[in-house]
Amino acid sequence: MKEYFLVIIGAILVGLSYNMFLLPSKLAAGGISGVSTILHELYGFPPAYMQFLINIPLFIIGWITMGKDFSGKTLVGTFCVPFVIWLSANIPYTVTNPFLGSLYGGIVLGVGLGIVYKGNGSTGGTAAIAQIVKKFTGLSSGYCQLIVDGFVVIASLIVFNLELTLFALMCIYVTSKVIDIVQLRTSATKLILIITEEEEKVQEMIRDGIDRGLTKIRTVGGYSNQNKTMILCVTEQSEAVELKKMLQQEIPTAFVVFINASEILGRGFSLDKYYGQRL
Repeated sequence: MKEYFLVIIGAILVGLSYNMFLLPSKLAAGGISGVSTILHELYGFPPAYMQFLINIPLFIIGWITMGKDFSGKTLVGTFCVPFVIWLSANIPYTVTNPFLGSLYGGIVLGVGLGIVYKGNGSTGGTAAIAQIVKKFTGLSSGYCQLIVDGFVVIASLIVFNLELTLFALMCIYVTSKVIDIVQLRTSATKLILIITEEEEKVQEMIRDGIDRGLTKIRTVGGYSNQNKTMILCVTEQSEAVELKKMLQQEIPTAFVVFINASEILGRGFSLDKYYGQRL
């Protein structure tokens, strides 16, 4: 139920991004939405109906290649997006500036698709094709979406001018990056590597100062050939800043590396900090 809920919420954001940003700005930012924008500009076809009709054969392809569980959530997304587009067709809040449309439309679209992907679903159309590409290539969801949408945007050169096409390319680039941020939360956590001879002091800082766990690895300095300890610790952004201040004040000679971490699984992150412990 949680995954289906995520698919519905994401599909709503995808539909709103289309009517608020992409269609008013005439941006064919990839996908079936881009195709429907082109057809709307050429022939005046209603975007919601066109997206629904085009999604039917693509849904069948996704069902064959990805399995019943994926196609069930894709079916929800396939119905949800055109329905939201139809429901919000006359929304008064729209952006016609291509730059603002590509930037904010790409952000909202990326958040929506990222949420849908976290629910292991799809909004149909080329989003389903992107997930199929991901399955067989191993690339991230964002890059797969970028590749598939790129073909649609290039085709929009036939209808729109080069400037709008470049804005559309900018939009799908923003979308691909936001998708990966939503899925991996790359900027939310830090992996900290601390090489020091004062392991007890550092251990006390981490445990008492920011209330985090740690792992100790025995190492040998390549230049000095002396035994040292490397401490690994994963923290939230604010905790990393606090630990950095403490290390600079108390142990300025410690060698410290801060690395952006991807999605973290385990206690204190995907699980409660005290999960499995008797309190």
